[in-house]
Amino acid sequence: MVGRRKSGEFDLIERVFRPLSRAAPGAFALGNDGALLTPPAGASLVVTKDVMVAGVHYPEGEDPATVARRLLRVNLSDLAAMGAEASSYALGLALPEDADDAWVQAFAAGLARDQEAFGVALVGGDTVAARGPAVLSLTAFGWVAGEACLTRAGAGEGDDIYVSGTIGDAALGLRAVQGDLPALAAEDRAALAARFRLPEPRLALGAALIGIATCAIDVSDGLVADLGHICEESGVAARVTAGAVPFSEPARRALAAGEAAVADLVSGGDDYELLFCAAPSARAVIEALGQRLDLPLTRIGIVEPGAGATILGADGEPLALHRAGYTHF
Repeated sequence: MVGRRKSGEFDLIERVFRPLSRAAPGAFALGNDGALLTPPAGASLVVTKDVMVAGVHYPEGEDPATVARRLLRVNLSDLAAMGAEASSYALGLALPEDADDAWVQAFAAGLARDQEAFGVALVGGDTVAARGPAVLSLTAFGWVAGEACLTRAGAGEGDDIYVSGTIGDAALGLRAVQGDLPALAAEDRAALAARFRLPEPRLALGAALIGIATCAIDVSDGLVADLGHICEESGVAARVTAGAVPFSEPARRALAAGEAAVADLVSGGDDYELLFCAAPSARAVIEALGQRLDLPLTRIGIVEPGAGATILGADGEPLALHRAGYTHF
């Protein structure tokens, strides 16, 4: 963020944000006080909201287009965790004075790029001045058929526990963005940084899991913490084998180089993979689903009676964790 903003609020809306709304039915091209959202016949509206603060959720000085794409994607990940089809979003920006026109235009260009990629459009929002760091808020809207959605409740004793993709890349990626991980090759640091900056919302997977998974959550706070949320909402316990948790090749090289421990990867956040449970009878269906989506779906543990999530290390004993995952307070 450099320079000073020269455009007024309404000029910004007209030039920068209104073009992002033109594909959205009921948005009135941002010309009204609100939007009119009409779910498809027989569908239910799914709503989620996330807030990102400069210096907390992304480094100061980060590319604004990347910040915008990350903001949209973490919200779409919440829709994916409920099996929803993404539809549209509303935006709230509290920007400091040094967020000049170029910053705002680059931010909007990032939104435009991912709008096209994920088939969503802007339907409303607000932009205000802030005296502190930038505060970026996005509310995403999606649909599910009837009331058929995935929730954190529903895991039952004997269910398998699965996770998509790989775990721990984003925690390492943040360190790479901050100039850490000196033992890794430059290409590994770049790959991990990309996983932090641009998570992949698993929308197709979430929608396909309706009727298969008994519960689901996206891995935002960390694998252990988010599995704990499932345990709490479902009234069960979970046992995961650390050796079964999928790690990428760059993450494995970080482990081998002593740059991180397994405990760091299973408790690190921001992966935005889907963590879900399903009955053992669904194993073949889930394997076929992973092949169809070209996405690894790895069985990592089992649901048991009791409470809380336990991660077993190579010695069969519970892994010592400094924390279960990220918390704001």
